[in-house]
Amino acid sequence: MNTEIITAEDLIVQSEGFLVSEMDGEKVMLNIESGKYYNLGRIGGRIWELAESPISVTGMVEQLVAEYEIEPDTCRQQVERFVNQLATEGLIRVTRAE
Repeated sequence: MNTEIITAEDLIVQSEGFLVSEMDGEKVMLNIESGKYYNLGRIGGRIWELAESPISVTGMVEQLVAEYEIEPDTCRQQVERFVNQLATEGLIRVTRAE
């Protein structure tokens, strides 16, 4: 588990080992190893989709601002908080920006 704060330029990508499904428009996941269940919600599910290939928090925020009616600063704060939770749970891998 990575407890360091993820910065805007760090690259994040999905970790492997999860079964992901859509349920009522929201993404739900099951960790195959631990049996732990996660409900990412609709926006969290979109963030998960964006992390299918390596993407920076900045790139993610730009994409979400284009798709949803949200202020960039608010979006960045919420995305940073969410991806840090994902990292703490081991759901994403982080590559530090140089």
